[in-house]
Amino acid sequence: MLELEVVLDFRCCLCGHDMAVTLKCETKGSKAGLDILACIKVSCPTCDEYNQIYFTPSGTLHYVAPDKKSRLPQPSRN
Repeated sequence: MLELEVVLDFRCCLCGHDMAVTLKCETKGSKAGLDILACIKVSCPTCDEYNQIYFTPSGTLHYVAPDKKSRLPQPSRN
């Protein structure tokens, strides 16, 4: 089993706050799974909204997107 520690630096896609996350990735085999695209939800300490972080276990950050499921709809002003 291969264990990797991945450190990703990014900005919250909703408020722009600089963030970093350290992840522990485990794969079976010598290089199994290093080229797969993984996703994790991370909450921002500033705006409390969730970001979806897409990365490869080799440490490449592909993109950051807002987690649409965690956002509550805003009530109408009517």
